[in-house]
Amino acid sequence: MGENSAVIGLFRASHFGPTCLVVSITLGLSITQLSFTKSFGISLAILCGQLVVGWTNDLLDYPLDRAAGRLKKPLVAETVTRKQIQVGISIALTSAILLSYLGPLGVRGGLLHMLGLASATIYNFWAKSTWFSPVPYAISFGALPWAVYSVAHKHPPTWLFLDFILVSMSFHFLNVIKDLEWDRTQSVLGLPQRIGKKWSAWTAGLLVLSAAFVALLR
Repeated sequence: MGENSAVIGLFRASHFGPTCLVVSITLGLSITQLSFTKSFGISLAILCGQLVVGWTNDLLDYPLDRAAGRLKKPLVAETVTRKQIQVGISIALTSAILLSYLGPLGVRGGLLHMLGLASATIYNFWAKSTWFSPVPYAISFGALPWAVYSVAHKHPPTWLFLDFILVSMSFHFLNVIKDLEWDRTQSVLGLPQRIGKKWSAWTAGLLVLSAAFVALLR
């Protein structure tokens, strides 16, 4: 296995698209309240946390992904090894903690970041197969604006806090739909898998409409 293919595999295993989206949102939100330097520091801490979440997800899902023949998954395609991902998780987690507490987030923001990271990790280990699968999304993304605003010694607007929660939960329902039937066969029974594709799509739409309504009422 070449070094270049391993690096690409690690990027893909981190769920690179959603990771970039979360980091970009963090940077954009931070810039509205803080200097670019502080915003960049916060985004870097969030990036490391997202790497932990993405890599942990792929590592835990490896047996299921292999059984399903999901060759788009780097571990199944053998472009990266479990050992490499485990090392990556250790480095990313250490970096996330140090960059949080020693960087712009400080103690309070760092604790909020760790809350979000812990919630996302609980999703990977347990909640994704329960009725409570949307809850970690609400906690993790609800904590994000609070962490950013805490650096500016402010509270996030209520509408913003609620919209982060509503939109993140809608993403959960939409993201699961494509693999919903296969998840059921593998006993991955989060709330979307339990209510089915039609109701998951309706729920996602309702959540997005609710977010828009909340934003209009701000």
